[in-house]
Amino acid sequence: GIGNAVATGLVAEGHQVWSVSRSGDAPTGAKGLVWDALSDDAIEGLPSEIHGVVYAPGSINLKPFRGLKLDEFRQDYELNALGAVKALQSCLAGMKAAGSASVVLMSTVAVQSGMSFHASIAMAKGAIEGLTRSLAAEWAPQIRVNAVAPSLVNTDLAARLLSTPEKVEASGKRHPLQRVGEPVDIASAVKFLLGDGSAWMTGQVIAVDGGLGSLR
Repeated sequence: GIGNAVATGLVAEGHQVWSVSRSGDAPTGAKGLVWDALSDDAIEGLPSEIHGVVYAPGSINLKPFRGLKLDEFRQDYELNALGAVKALQSCLAGMKAAGSASVVLMSTVAVQSGMSFHASIAMAKGAIEGLTRSLAAEWAPQIRVNAVAPSLVNTDLAARLLSTPEKVEASGKRHPLQRVGEPVDIASAVKFLLGDGSAWMTGQVIAVDGGLGSLR
């Protein structure tokens, strides 16, 4: 959902976009590449110069701590944190060749705002926030690294949490802005962080969460 919205928006603005996924499907105008973030393989077929990278896979594994198995912690960490590491390792040479580049990673509102039943995903996304700041320091000034921390967004990934109008309404009311997020809400922030308008920003985690993380 979010990745597709980002890719579609960038294509519409005239950018060349490579969309990497397990299926290889891509929005019209983008080039699709097949890669599984859970594999140890490098991404094949990337361009020689890369000006922006967005790592958007995610998971929503909400359970009481006592019900979480170690394998579930490992799976969330592997997809969210180590997957980002592998993607960035594949893209690093291309970003260096471009002369300047911007990376955007995905965290969650649950990292900075403690939420029940979020132990596994908050731990994995907490690693993303640490990675964001570490790489921002290491790769400056050539490559900027920032992250976006959304709240609940209306995507296929969140379908079971938003499966009825009543659930949508109840979830929306938890947010000061009285609605859940839409993919375009997050995509707009991602595109800002990729572009020249954020040229003096790096190492930041930007909350796009309907106010949930900071307002009561």
